[in-house]
Amino acid sequence: MSKTPSTSIRTVALVGHGAAGKTTLAESLLAATGAITSRGTVEKGNTTSDFDPLEKEFGHSLQTALATLQWGGAQIHLIDTPGYPDFAGQAIAALAGVDTALVVINAQTGIELATERMFNLAGERGLCRMIVINKIDADNVDLAALVNQIRERFGKECLLLDVPAHHGQEVVELLGHADGDSDFASVAAAHRALIDQIIEEDDTLMARYLEDGVDPSPAELHAPFEAALRAGHLIPILFVSAKTGAGVPQLLDALAQLAPNPAEGNPPPFYRGEPGAQPQAFAAQPDDALHVLAHVFKVVMDPFIGKMGVFRVHQGTVRKDAQLFVGSGKRPFKVAHLYRLQGKDYVEVSSLVPGDMGAVAKVDEIEFDCVLHDSHDEDHIHLKPLQFPLPMQGLAVQTKRKSDEHRLFEILHKLELEDPCFKVERHPHTNETVIRGLGDMHLRTKLARMQQQFKMELDTSPPRIAYRETITQPSEGHCRHKKQSGGAGQFGEVMLRIEPLERGAGFEFVDVVKGGAIPGVFMAAVEKGVRQALSDGVVAGYPVHDLRVTVYDGKTHAVDGKDIAFTLAGRKATVEAVRKAHPIVLEPMVNIEVLAPEASIGDLTGDLSSKRGHVTGTQPRPAATAAINGQIPLAELDDYQGRLKSLTAGQGSYSIEFSHYAQVPSQTQTQLMAAHKAVNLDDE
Repeated sequence: MSKTPSTSIRTVALVGHGAAGKTTLAESLLAATGAITSRGTVEKGNTTSDFDPLEKEFGHSLQTALATLQWGGAQIHLIDTPGYPDFAGQAIAALAGVDTALVVINAQTGIELATERMFNLAGERGLCRMIVINKIDADNVDLAALVNQIRERFGKECLLLDVPAHHGQEVVELLGHADGDSDFASVAAAHRALIDQIIEEDDTLMARYLEDGVDPSPAELHAPFEAALRAGHLIPILFVSAKTGAGVPQLLDALAQLAPNPAEGNPPPFYRGEPGAQPQAFAAQPDDALHVLAHVFKVVMDPFIGKMGVFRVHQGTVRKDAQLFVGSGKRPFKVAHLYRLQGKDYVEVSSLVPGDMGAVAKVDEIEFDCVLHDSHDEDHIHLKPLQFPLPMQGLAVQTKRKSDEHRLFEILHKLELEDPCFKVERHPHTNETVIRGLGDMHLRTKLARMQQQFKMELDTSPPRIAYRETITQPSEGHCRHKKQSGGAGQFGEVMLRIEPLERGAGFEFVDVVKGGAIPGVFMAAVEKGVRQALSDGVVAGYPVHDLRVTVYDGKTHAVDGKDIAFTLAGRKATVEAVRKAHPIVLEPMVNIEVLAPEASIGDLTGDLSSKRGHVTGTQPRPAATAAINGQIPLAELDDYQGRLKSLTAGQGSYSIEFSHYAQVPSQTQTQLMAAHKAVNLDDE
């Protein structure tokens, strides 16, 4: 049994940009609490969090890592997340497992891209947030300016919970201190601002405070502090040096005494929703005596243990040997082994209570984002899905050895299960297998893992761009399919009309046939033919999107009416209608952010403009760097990594995310149509 009640559990994710020092901070927290005997370093490759061989090779986190520590009577479950945008999927997924997000900021570089993104995502998820400024003892840091920047960017509710002193060698906690030394701020003023913000949550406390002028006790401040955290009315700022340990005890105290337990944070956004029914909010209760409700926020394909689902318990008690269901599955599985993760180590436990994080292995049905439970009453309970960036960076891959072809998809599927931002596509028109991720580094790590862990070597090439077709005006199509061979015949006639929908609306199929002109039994065959035509493309060989197809009339034959006839008629009628509807080809547009030295900005903006890109703005960044934001067609980024390296002497980096589809230039459409026509002629 777990010795720790839910009220003493804290769940925390370290989030922020790469190189902010999250892994080093996690190591310092573990060492300070005695969870590890000595503190490892990223440079030596012996930290608890970065245990994967590839993480040691690359020198930064590639995946989330879990660890548990004890401090001040609290059990703190910690998730260390990767910080670089290429690995955002892992970091975002961790938000589903915690009540508090510790947003770590590098004092030397300030607020960076991933930092701001994770801060906002944590807020949207309803998590309590604390900001931790790391590397306070580094040279040339302006902590006062950074705090001002934080308050300008994130809001006036960002208030100091402690302050550094003696050039970052010590940290002074502010709730219990109204005076003292500080490197940049008045301790008295910061103390007063903090107390004033907290007591705004409690009218009775505020009235008494104004009346007698005495600070409330820490016990009196706890409830309004939690309320302010939950509402986002208070976002504490803390200071640490993960390398020297300055501020680490104060941070641990803040987590143990002030961070919410499972009952104090905002409730997780569960809902009940059967297929086709209106979803209804569901309130999970962090009570260890109720039915089990747990959510899988991470899947690991361990080379020794196999498939492992990592979950957070939200309700009830998960026990070894218990029977659990996965989602709406009818057959339960037995919890043969129950683990708590401590870096790379799997520690067997007998039970887990609300707030605990654990793992089960060798359960094929478990998938990312699924819900585990022990009663059919919870069959259709789901957790509101997180919004992940769309993987747009692509590589076409093929095996170097023909004998590996049958293993390729098996391995890619395993990698896909682990990472919500890694996708595998098979394009039947081009016979290409395409892997997609969030950036060049993301895909390189996948290839490296395939080589190291699975001994799979691949050739790579740029993939074909995922163009789309759509229509710009309504039209109609008609086809009568009639075939007679011997005694058996085929007959089906379909009349339909098509009309464009809004960009991104997808496809709608509507049946308004009256009087049985097309018997209902054949309508599925008509829809199949329509979908085939749209999937194969009409003018350039790319799927047709954003249209409504309405079948309004047709004919059948009592003897020769067959599914195949209506499928072919539906397909040909659709092709005819699309050709008459002024079809256009669309291309994916992506938002791009380029980080580079200020001296390169002119060359980079000129390069983006020459590639049909549109620069929307530039923002200064610390250390004589700047960020360029804009939009550009994905087709123009095939060789961008090389161009960027050349223009910035290897100091530039970029990240992309899908924005929308836009019409290609007429010249490009002509080329794509001609290429499609040539392919069809070759097939003939």
